[in-house]
Amino acid sequence: MSLLSALFGSSINNEEIKEKLNNNAIVLDVRSTAEFAGGHVAGSKNIPLNEITARLDEIKAMKQPLVLCCASGGRSGQAFDYLSKQGIDCINGGGWTNVNKVINQ
Repeated sequence: MSLLSALFGSSINNEEIKEKLNNNAIVLDVRSTAEFAGGHVAGSKNIPLNEITARLDEIKAMKQPLVLCCASGGRSGQAFDYLSKQGIDCINGGGWTNVNKVINQ
């Protein structure tokens, strides 16, 4: 396991992010609502990391792949670890600015 994988739940792969987005993935931002309000990927949904377990049914109901993001990739890595163990198709997109960059390429 690489250091990035250990720290962030998976290595961040922009090609995989692009592939998920091309397959109608939902961008799920796991930062706090205040952080999200300060800037986010257009059209993304915000469920703070500390609410993920309580809102699992809502996340499962999305029925699409998820690209998880946060400020730097740490919290989205934690969300990835938990959600992937719940059988949810998701990847860690890292920081929201990275996901935004991939969308706008």
